[in-house]
Amino acid sequence: MRIATFNVQNMRLRKLDQGDMRLDGARDGDVPSDNTASAPGLDMADRRLTAAVLHDMDADVVALQEVHDQETLDHFHDRFLVRTGLRPYPHRICLPGNDGMGRNIALLSRIMPTTVKSHAALRPEDLGLSPAAGQPPYRPLFCRDCVQADVEGLTLFHCHFKAPYPDADATFALRRTEALGLRRLIERGFQDPLAAHWLILGDLNEPDARVPLAEKAIAPLLDGFAVDLLERRPQGQRWSYHEIRRDVYSRPDSILCSPALAVANPNAIPRLLREGLSREAEAYPGPRLHGVGEHRPHASDHAAIMIDLYAEGMTRDRS
Repeated sequence: MRIATFNVQNMRLRKLDQGDMRLDGARDGDVPSDNTASAPGLDMADRRLTAAVLHDMDADVVALQEVHDQETLDHFHDRFLVRTGLRPYPHRICLPGNDGMGRNIALLSRIMPTTVKSHAALRPEDLGLSPAAGQPPYRPLFCRDCVQADVEGLTLFHCHFKAPYPDADATFALRRTEALGLRRLIERGFQDPLAAHWLILGDLNEPDARVPLAEKAIAPLLDGFAVDLLERRPQGQRWSYHEIRRDVYSRPDSILCSPALAVANPNAIPRLLREGLSREAEAYPGPRLHGVGEHRPHASDHAAIMIDLYAEGMTRDRS
C-alpha cells in the first residue's frame, strides 16, 4: 500500500461574485507578494501543480493538511486531480476541526476505511492529562484534529499539530500536550501498542529536527515508542519545508510507525517529492514541474512524502 502525506497550504474553495467557484492558491499571505492585486491570478496554476504532485505519487491513501472543508476537497478532486488522469479516490473525508481559520485535515483513499474517527472534541483530561501551561481545561487537546482511520489492517493517526508561530517557545507546550495525547490514544487503543501496526502521519510542526530529543515537542512519540521513518534517509535529504523569510529548511512533516510495522518493512524508505516547491528552495537541485516559478506558482511550501508499506491484510499488488 502506498501512503502519502502532503500539506497543501491553505486550500479553500471560494464563491466569486459572479457565482463561479475558485480555489485559493498555495499562499499564506505572510510574504508581501502573496497579497498583491496580481496574486490571485496564480491561484489556479498553484492548484494544478498541487494536483500534479499527487498524480506523480499515485498513492492509495493520502493524508492532506490545510483543506478547508468537504466541498473544497471534492471540488479539487473532481476538477483538478481526476483531470490529470489519476485514478479517482472514491473515499474522501474532510471533517471540521478546531482551527479557527478552517485549515482542516482530509483523507483521500481508494480503499474503503473500516472506521474513521475524529478526536477534535477530545480534551486533555479525557486522557488523564493536564492542559498545556496557561491553557483552560476546556480547550481541546488537538489544535486542529487527530483523525483515526483503519485501512486494510493498518491504523492511521492523521494529525496537524500547533504551528510554532508566531513564537515557537510559547507554542511548545501545546505541541508537547498534543504529542502526549496522541501517545495516550495509541496506548489505550491497542492491547500491545508496540506490537500493533499503526502509522502517525501529517504535519507535526517540529521546527528543528537537529535539537536533542528531550528538547523536541514530539519527544513523547520518539523515545522508543514510534520509529521515525524519515531517519532512514541520509542526513541532508530529510527536509520537507522551506521557510522563505529566514531561508530555513526543516521537516515538520512526519511519518512515524510502530516498532512492529518498522520491523515488517525493513527496506521501506520515504520518498520526498520536492518537484512542486518554489525555485527559492535552492537546496533542492532536482527538476521542477513545468510552470513552477521563483516564488509562485508552486504546489505548496511543503514537499509531499510517500512510502510503500506492507502489513498483514494489506494488498500487495498496486497494478
